[in-house]
Amino acid sequence: MPTEATDGRLPQQDARPVRIAAAGDVHAREGMEQQLGESFAALRGRADLVLLAGDLTTCGDPKEARVLADACTGLEIPVIAVLGNHDWHLDRADEIAAVLSDAGVVVLDRASTEIEAAGLRIGIAGAKGFVGGFPGSHLPDFGEPALRMVYAEGTAEIKGIARGLQEISTCDVRIVLLHYSPTEQTLAGEPEGIWAFLGTDRMAAPIREYEPDLVLHGHAHVGSLEGSIGSVPVYNVSVPVIGKDFWIFELTGVREAAPPVH
Repeated sequence: MPTEATDGRLPQQDARPVRIAAAGDVHAREGMEQQLGESFAALRGRADLVLLAGDLTTCGDPKEARVLADACTGLEIPVIAVLGNHDWHLDRADEIAAVLSDAGVVVLDRASTEIEAAGLRIGIAGAKGFVGGFPGSHLPDFGEPALRMVYAEGTAEIKGIARGLQEISTCDVRIVLLHYSPTEQTLAGEPEGIWAFLGTDRMAAPIREYEPDLVLHGHAHVGSLEGSIGSVPVYNVSVPVIGKDFWIFELTGVREAAPPVH
């Protein structure tokens, strides 16, 4: 479970930590080659894993994805990402994912992956997530077909999160990586009138059920850093919120019900 954030504090446990660099809303574009290259290169020796919480590009152009891909090439640190709404803007998400995959980035879309780092099995369940609202402002599964399609898209994302968590259930560390927010707590600071477009607490259901160790998301540029779903910590790692290139977490795989990790 999470033990410490280098830039913030979580409860300490006795175990060798894995260092995770996280960021959302990088918004890569042409002209950012040097900036992104330097920020990713600075992670060498500081992180075991990089997690990118969507909006990898500015307008969803594969040329923008190439800028980010070049920054990740040769990094020798696993990079896991999900796409965001900006990456879908030109409806070329498959091309963006292909460009990043060619550079070694694992792009998750209602899927999961496992890696080994710091002697731990780390499982990441990744999905874009979607809109839908929070208590008092939920979009309904009723009315016009277009509105019900929005609801259905959210349902598909939720099922993808649940499926991913099932697949990584035996990992030492389990992380949910999203773009949209699953809790209103990390939206504080954003106008409440747009919260329904920044995420939905419907995504909290599988998180409560499977209790991963950490949830990361982006999208809410003027939201808040920290929140929780039950006992599960949730962090909004949007670059405008964290105020730096990456937020670095330290986690261990020690849980009360888990065997010792060697």
